[in-house]
Amino acid sequence: MKVTETKLKGCFVLEPRVFEDERGYFFESFNHKAFCEAIGQQVNFVQDNQSYSTRGVLRGLHYQKGEHAQAKLVRVLQGRVLDVAVDLRESSPTYGQHISIELTGENKKQLFIPRGFAHGFVVLSDSAHFFYKCDNYYNKESEGTIKFDDQTLDIDWQISKSELRVSGKDLKNSYLKV
Repeated sequence: MKVTETKLKGCFVLEPRVFEDERGYFFESFNHKAFCEAIGQQVNFVQDNQSYSTRGVLRGLHYQKGEHAQAKLVRVLQGRVLDVAVDLRESSPTYGQHISIELTGENKKQLFIPRGFAHGFVVLSDSAHFFYKCDNYYNKESEGTIKFDDQTLDIDWQISKSELRVSGKDLKNSYLKV
């Protein structure tokens, strides 16, 4: 597995070794020991989530606050998404900055997003199956949100605003105060 830290400390791109032949492919999608060694910290995932979305669906930007904060390991099983992580750690030199990466069923890349980050994605293909592991259980009262079109963040979602399909809940998100 190739592991690359992004410009946001603690946020990593993971690329598995894929073994392909005429029958198809095989790869180890998760190995707890190898994962923890690669990122240099102990993370114990307790919940797996999966979503299905069609082109233009934008989910985010979401995060969990306080004792319910979550680290996530995200990947796409089928399709193509632009995945975005925003550093919300006020003591971080990259506070308020974001990274984006294209995750696809073909490239099999994964993104590890540590606690203290907001997360969101938009579907670029006709549809996508999105999968992620969380190291803490979801708690509705601890949910925080940031509006996807926050001008401070200036995220290029790589799809026209007229094509975006955003939930009513996410349209009510607040803007980041930097």
